[in-house]
Amino acid sequence: MIRNTTTIALFMVLAAVLPATPVSAAGETDAKQADPVKVLVSRLDLERYKATIKGLTQFGDRRQGTDRNRAAVDWIESQLKRYGCSNISRIKYTYFPTDARRPSGPPAAPDADAAVGGGRYRGVRSHTGVNVDPMLQPDEKLRVLNSQPTEPGAREEVYCTKVGTTHPDEMYIVGAHMDGHGWGEAANDDGSGTALVMELARIMSAPDVKTERSIRFALWNNEETGLNGARAYVDQRAALQGKEEPAGSGRYPEPKWLGMIQHDMMLFDHGMPRADGSMAKDQRPEADVNIEFQSLSKTAEGAQKLAWAVYAANEAYATDYPAAVGPHMTNTDSTPFMDLVPAISLRENERGREIGAGWDPQWHQPTDVYATYSDADFRLGLNAAQTTLGAIGRLSGVALGR
Repeated sequence: MIRNTTTIALFMVLAAVLPATPVSAAGETDAKQADPVKVLVSRLDLERYKATIKGLTQFGDRRQGTDRNRAAVDWIESQLKRYGCSNISRIKYTYFPTDARRPSGPPAAPDADAAVGGGRYRGVRSHTGVNVDPMLQPDEKLRVLNSQPTEPGAREEVYCTKVGTTHPDEMYIVGAHMDGHGWGEAANDDGSGTALVMELARIMSAPDVKTERSIRFALWNNEETGLNGARAYVDQRAALQGKEEPAGSGRYPEPKWLGMIQHDMMLFDHGMPRADGSMAKDQRPEADVNIEFQSLSKTAEGAQKLAWAVYAANEAYATDYPAAVGPHMTNTDSTPFMDLVPAISLRENERGREIGAGWDPQWHQPTDVYATYSDADFRLGLNAAQTTLGAIGRLSGVALGR
């Protein structure tokens, strides 16, 4: 008998949000043959995922307000077009350093933890911060590439949309931020999340893939300055949800938001720093995909259900790494959405409690380069992709057929 009430609640939630597995008349499961999500997840490939991250690193740290950032936005759009993505568009906005900040890093003071819901620090802590010294980057070519300073002004970010066949007026948003800083290549923060979203857009844009509901794949800008790109999207498009344009056309430029799934830093889970501040060279055996919702948000109940639905998809489709659900989502591009729609974030560690305590020494540092990471690190990111693809396939009602 199951006596743990948390476990009972989990199974009740999953039963409410997930479709039943089809069973043949003989009582044997035919999920392998009938499950289109399984087919889509099998189309994810480690080498393709790595190659997309590598492609992003050609633009250095992609710091907002620079030519390298603008070139990266153009490259992302060209890749989406090559994948066959439809309804590609851009959000245009302006950014000035005096704009109101929505912090992308952990709270600076312990008494700020509760306000943002990031969780209390525990155990060993190591220094974190943003590197601003170019001479700490030993690669001269990379130093030159990253040398142009940011300038205030016009900004752009790109997104594309898979339009639903029966419910085009409803939509899930899948996002990651493409900008970085710190004089590295921003390979993990957030090349790993950007590549994940791009790979999902590629797979879902295949001509044999149909979904009942729409899916938007968004690559945010200006996350590192305070979530400004995601905030611009919310400010410009929240009021447009579910409005048919033109009337009677069956077209919905901004379908009603059903959920938002963010991806921010997917690769490095090597455990807590040692007492001397050093880190283990290899991935920890307990490495997992962290799924976070924010228990203090106005949509906490729906966000928790979404988190458990993504957890269930990990159980069903991820090949190597389990998932863990936590209530401390904070300081990433899902934050501007979280009081408007159920929003969650996937990442390598808990954002506030673990990354803020120094669990990722590459964070905003010159060492955040492609060569830093092993195949095990990249595979952790691929399992996050499997997890989200599995969940979004189920939630959107995916089907295969020409």
